Amino acid sequence: MFTRVARRAFTTTRVNPYKVTVLGAGGGIGQPLSLLLKLNHKVTDLRLYDLKGAPGVAADLSHIPTNSKVSGFAPDDNGLSQALSSTEVVLIPAGVPRKPGMTRDDLFSINASIVRDLATAAGEAAPNAKILVISNPVNSTVPIVAEALKKKGVYSPNRLFGVTTLDSIRASRFISEVHGTNPTQEHVNVVGGHSGITILPLISQTKYSTMDKATKDALIHRIQFGGDEVVKAKDGAGSATLSMAQAGATFANSVLSGLAGERDVVANSFVDSPLFKSEGIDFFASPITLGPEGVSKIHPIGEISSEEAELLAKAKETLKKNIEKGVQFINN
Repeated sequence: MFTRVARRAFTTTRVNPYKVTVLGAGGGIGQPLSLLLKLNHKVTDLRLYDLKGAPGVAADLSHIPTNSKVSGFAPDDNGLSQALSSTEVVLIPAGVPRKPGMTRDDLFSINASIVRDLATAAGEAAPNAKILVISNPVNSTVPIVAEALKKKGVYSPNRLFGVTTLDSIRASRFISEVHGTNPTQEHVNVVGGHSGITILPLISQTKYSTMDKATKDALIHRIQFGGDEVVKAKDGAGSATLSMAQAGATFANSVLSGLAGERDVVANSFVDSPLFKSEGIDFFASPITLGPEGVSKIHPIGEISSEEAELLAKAKETLKKNIEKGVQFINN
């Protein structure tokens, strides 16, 4: 016998329709991300924008029989403003992908200006939208978006998110491979930032806290540098696009669930956070509760081991520099 919650989950009634915009919809992340959003019943108006290709992607997706319309926009005819007008959620996967030998910081000079311009447009056309930043380096691009919105006078800390979900899903997958378990049943609290040593999976908070040091160190390193595996395997043809699209769609669904008033929607994200602000670190990834206004609560990272405390100290050093780099880019 279905419970009331279960029956509601299976209902086909259309509720809480949302307008969602993808900026960079023609790219390696943008296309599969747009597909996954087309399949999300919460999205009833999907707008796709890119310098080229978005109308074609929209036409392709429009043939999928889900209860949403899809529109594609290009720079001409004020397309960016049209894509953003009155939208409620904006996802930004725009920019160039990482190639072999490149770090996320190597992407900065190119992607920083792209993200700045898109954030400025969003601040003008959709000042109340929730903005989900995927474009790397997230540790720097999220502060860039914040500063761009401040210049427009529309910055609200609870409406800006750096998408770090890929670190979380990698952690679930990789820890399950070590222990031969079902990855859908594994959860690892991944905090800090979204590149290299700023990614801190808190293994001590899982049921595997007693695993041997060599295995644990290798696991942490793989979670931190999992993107390098994909860049190397694709041999110059791109970076982690499909898994990132899944991560982005997963986090977007959590944001939409919060907007819809669902209770206890918790996910990790890189946000304007009080946790280490006294140390000059204005943004930090930790568990957050999502609600109708975006971030409704920022949770502490919880108890950590002495080893993790050392990793956290190193992560914060790098994170502070990454954040400052983004702020300086706008202010200079």
